[in-house]
Amino acid sequence: MFPASQLTSFGIGIGVALSILVLVRKNHLMVSHAVWWLAVAAASMAFGAYPRLIDWIGGVLGIHYPPTLLIVIGMGLILIKMLTMDLKRSEQERKIRALTQRLAILESEMYPRPDQDAAENATSLP
Repeated sequence: MFPASQLTSFGIGIGVALSILVLVRKNHLMVSHAVWWLAVAAASMAFGAYPRLIDWIGGVLGIHYPPTLLIVIGMGLILIKMLTMDLKRSEQERKIRALTQRLAILESEMYPRPDQDAAENATSLP
């Protein structure tokens, strides 16, 4: 039979994948964001089903203690995910600022304040 660590890893992968699919289906998570998490679930299932895979990859890369490869890959993926999130957030902040400015201009044109009209008329008098 399979060791408990393999079953646990495989089970976590299946649980994450099912959770992500439910979140996408209920429209709580966009598909573009779900791809990252489905890749994590697939990797977890692959390493759970084939535990010697990480040993083989570590040997090919010349890493003497292959479990550290999982930590390095995980940290790298976290950093990439954080960078993409910051890029997306910066883009959204730029769009929100532009929309706020456009809305303020439109509101000032549609609903001029009475004190603005008086001030504009006072400055235009001879």
